[in-house]
Amino acid sequence: MSSDTKSFSNIETPGYVGFANLPNQVHRKSVKKGFEFTLMVVGESGLGKSTLVNSLFLTDLYPERVIPDAIEKQKQTVKLEASTVEIEERGVKLRLTVVDTPGFGDAIDNSDSFSAILEYIDDQYERFLRDESGLNRRNIVDNRIHCCFYFISPFGHGLKPLDVEFMKQLHSKVNIVPVIAKADCLTKKEIQRLKSRIMKEIEDHGIKIYPLPDCDSDEDEDFQLQVKQLKEAVPFAVCGANTLLEVKGKKVRGRLYPWGVVEVENPDHCDFIKLRTMLITHMQDLQEVTQEVHYENYRSDRLAKGIKKPGHNKESENLIVSQNSAIITSDKDRILQEKEAELRRMQEMLAQMQAKIQAQQ
Repeated sequence: MSSDTKSFSNIETPGYVGFANLPNQVHRKSVKKGFEFTLMVVGESGLGKSTLVNSLFLTDLYPERVIPDAIEKQKQTVKLEASTVEIEERGVKLRLTVVDTPGFGDAIDNSDSFSAILEYIDDQYERFLRDESGLNRRNIVDNRIHCCFYFISPFGHGLKPLDVEFMKQLHSKVNIVPVIAKADCLTKKEIQRLKSRIMKEIEDHGIKIYPLPDCDSDEDEDFQLQVKQLKEAVPFAVCGANTLLEVKGKKVRGRLYPWGVVEVENPDHCDFIKLRTMLITHMQDLQEVTQEVHYENYRSDRLAKGIKKPGHNKESENLIVSQNSAIITSDKDRILQEKEAELRRMQEMLAQMQAKIQAQQ
């Protein structure tokens, strides 16, 4: 018996088919392909958005950023900056895109500060819809916003009117995760009080933030406890730091104050670890909710309107309709040709079988 035959005979045990190995195949394929994730960070200037993102992914997304002075900020409008970085950890590749929103909430009149953000989110859905409806569907780059960290100032007594209006405008388009910035400015009691106030205001205004999925009954107790703690921690009170300090003989990332060190990765000091755990362990769910809920809502609305977008004139609309008709016609022709080819193959096989039967007789 050859070695190849032996290797196959070892697998063929009674009652074993082999489809239990399918998750391993999916895992290998996913690792080989890599993962994509797009995170948006929104909040006023000076709340530590960039520092927190760099701390979360242990990278420097903004190496050449120039911080505008007060005079430049007076003229500044909300603009969106997308930074993409390829991260690899233990052979797993992640293409991370972080969309920052400099200028948000910095103007005297912020009534229109979120329109550019809404337009950007819709543009990504529109681009994905067009790529999905096109001919080359294999190499679609997914730039849809999968998660939005909304930074809330710790220097207040809850949500500002801008916070409420922004989340109400976006909660049907993106997964919002509220974050209390610079939590090291507050005591533990102040943090708990602010968290309760924010959650009450979110509920009172009917704002839908990202709901962490419930655990299945067959999940292990540790995971169930972890999800319970993550749900209780919302909104996450965090602080970021990229400086390594020595505390009791150990190197930690933290912030040095006259009264001591705030360790970023110490769960007793802030919710940084919980926020990162939530993002990493529920990254797939965030993508699925984006695809199955937010994108499907956008897609159904657009299809209901006949794929008509404001700003298109009659000629461009006719062009889109004719392109779509051409795609549908070409698809029908291709399917018809495939059916005819399959029918010819079956006729040839039938003729060969009849010839064999006659030869045997």
